[in-house]
Amino acid sequence: MIKSIKLILVVLLVVITSCTYIQKGADGKDGVAGLSSKEIAHSKIVTASFFIDSTTVRKHLYTLAADDMEGRKSGTPGIEKAAKYIESEFERIGLATFENLNSYRQTFTFTPRRSKDEITSANIIGVLEGKSKKDEYVIISAHYDHLGNEGKGEDKIYNGANDDASGVTGVLALAEYFKKVGNERTIVFAAFTAEEMGLIGSTHFGKGIDANKFVAGINLEMIGKTPSFGPNTAWLTGFERSDFGKIVQKNLEGSGYQLFPDPYKKYNLFFRSDNASLARLGVPSHTFSTTAIDVDKDYHKVSDEAETLNMTIITQTIQAVAKGTKSIIDGVDTPTRVVIKE
Repeated sequence: MIKSIKLILVVLLVVITSCTYIQKGADGKDGVAGLSSKEIAHSKIVTASFFIDSTTVRKHLYTLAADDMEGRKSGTPGIEKAAKYIESEFERIGLATFENLNSYRQTFTFTPRRSKDEITSANIIGVLEGKSKKDEYVIISAHYDHLGNEGKGEDKIYNGANDDASGVTGVLALAEYFKKVGNERTIVFAAFTAEEMGLIGSTHFGKGIDANKFVAGINLEMIGKTPSFGPNTAWLTGFERSDFGKIVQKNLEGSGYQLFPDPYKKYNLFFRSDNASLARLGVPSHTFSTTAIDVDKDYHKVSDEAETLNMTIITQTIQAVAKGTKSIIDGVDTPTRVVIKE
């Protein structure tokens, strides 16, 4: 009888331990590992379902948005530091290079609008080859450039934490996640340069691909704040232009996370991020965001720093993207080709 009771106690202890995901947060209080209790409080639902490493999310975000990246303007030493960091992470994760490139860099030279000076910069691209459908590609992207260090006042650095270090953080976290769980379709992970200069990096990438091989584009832009729809939500640009968004909504049913159509139609956001470069080629390429941009006081300001963002929101959004696009990555669902009417 005593042995039976001991056995039951041991089993209960194992179950309790395996189900306990609440750890000490960044401020020493109870919370998800690497997150402060204040960040946890911003979320409606805190469960034991985190499968994206929040500590790594924080590391990526704070590294890319640090002052020593000097605002990551294309053609500057600052963006070169960011490029090296992304390359090192791709290598650590174990990504392959893209098609005929001999490194993760797709380097090119361009002359931006409003300037006569040529700039040399690079898209950083890594690949996870698919298992059963390796000739069908899904691209997961974000831009890693921002506005540089020419601000006015005491703080001159446009750190670009939300815009778009948060998106690049998502790309890196999803690369690590899919490397672990596998993928039936080939996934191309791209950190684009010169988005702020007019989608130049993604446009260059689009010129060199067979767009028919790309079945979907998952672009991440400004995913670090609570959207107007409330916690555990995101919005998608160009929702009505393909059935990509409906597929994601179906996959998120029962998850506690919801995806909504872009509520800011007057801003024409579908054509203002890197998804547009592939969408113009017919790829169902859309952008996920969580930021209420109509009231965001930090957009394109030097105040867009890592401390203004919510690590729980970023982590949950990355998870929602992983779950919401799973059937596309697995080759179960194929979105309709995008409809372009600018």
